[in-house]
Amino acid sequence: MALKVALLGCGVVGSQVIRLMREQADDLAARVGAPLELAGVAVRRPGRRRDTDVDPALLTTDAEALVARDDVDIVVEVIGGIEPARSLILAAMKGGKSVVTANKALLAEDGATVHAAARANGADLYFEAAVAGAIPLIRPLRESLAGDRVHRVMGIVNGTTNYILDKMDSTGASFSDALEEAQALGYAEADPTADVEGFDAAAKAAILAKIAFHSRVTAADVHREGITEVTAADVAGARAMGCVIKLLAICARSDDGRSFGVRVHPAMIPRSHPLAGVREAYNAVFVEAESAGRLMFYGAGAGGAPTASAVLGDIVAVARNHLAGTRGPEESTYADLAVHPMGETVTRYHVSLDVADKPGVLARVADMFARQDVSIQTVRQEGHGDDAQLVLVTHRADDAALSATIQGLREMDIVRDVVSVMRVEGEDIA
Repeated sequence: MALKVALLGCGVVGSQVIRLMREQADDLAARVGAPLELAGVAVRRPGRRRDTDVDPALLTTDAEALVARDDVDIVVEVIGGIEPARSLILAAMKGGKSVVTANKALLAEDGATVHAAARANGADLYFEAAVAGAIPLIRPLRESLAGDRVHRVMGIVNGTTNYILDKMDSTGASFSDALEEAQALGYAEADPTADVEGFDAAAKAAILAKIAFHSRVTAADVHREGITEVTAADVAGARAMGCVIKLLAICARSDDGRSFGVRVHPAMIPRSHPLAGVREAYNAVFVEAESAGRLMFYGAGAGGAPTASAVLGDIVAVARNHLAGTRGPEESTYADLAVHPMGETVTRYHVSLDVADKPGVLARVADMFARQDVSIQTVRQEGHGDDAQLVLVTHRADDAALSATIQGLREMDIVRDVVSVMRVEGEDIA
């Protein structure tokens, strides 16, 4: 007997799910142990032209009725957003149906509700496509590394921002020019806010941190900074240090293991670091575990076909569980670790200052760092005459101390401008 799949959404990803289900029907049936049959496709505009042919008889605007059908076994949600996605997923689970979703925003904002519904109704919840497109990352974290202790997850999880920063580095383009090119190629939306301001990456970081550290995390717990303030001068400064700028999602345990931090922000990393070589719209994630050591996952982090590949993988897993009468892993929050504030995060800074070029300036600047117990690793001075530029790189220190140092520098009469402040990451795995 065929297992019936209800698809919510038929956009870029949904249309590719339909195509793959049709083209690979025989292989999927062999892998599952039963045929997979599309029961219906919920859409807002049935007459809209789509990327793949869809039987008009399958299209419906009544998503609620589709998920409530008794003959539906699996519900696949690829419409995104909080509502109506959450209500539809909860209704499906209440009816005993397992769910495959690519909805990072919902899982990051209200994952607890969705996971609780899955547990209460004996339903599966799979979401590989929610974080890194085609890259297998969720399943390795929550299954393959279930017997290990994860210390850190760090990576590039947004293809749009990586494309922009890569073009700024390789061509010298400004942020606005690189963004315009990304939009022309379809890598960036007409409204790119979710990507360039770090919201997309922050949602993904919350999901990764929750799985890695077995603790409840929401997007509100993530320190978030976007890339809109990154300038060509910042990129040139990174190049002078032998570094490249990337928007990083970093989830890391504290040294005592009692808490962890979750953050998304642009940072300089050495060009020798494996993440530095991740070009254009690709994604890559480092996982550091106690026994497994360092693992790297790399691939296409977005796009219709790559994301649909992850969705199909989840459909196969859920279908197998359904036939076997078993369930996949549930939400794991037993550790209940605290999320420590950004100020307690230990990091390094690259700071560029415009200062008056006169005796004693460097000493006064160094004294400001010393007052906050921040040690300077390197310093160089450029320019002569009335103005000079000081470029300083610190040793590791609490982010709160570094922020206080920057504030103090802004108030000094000899500092005409704090031109750039950028965190430095990745030296320990270069």
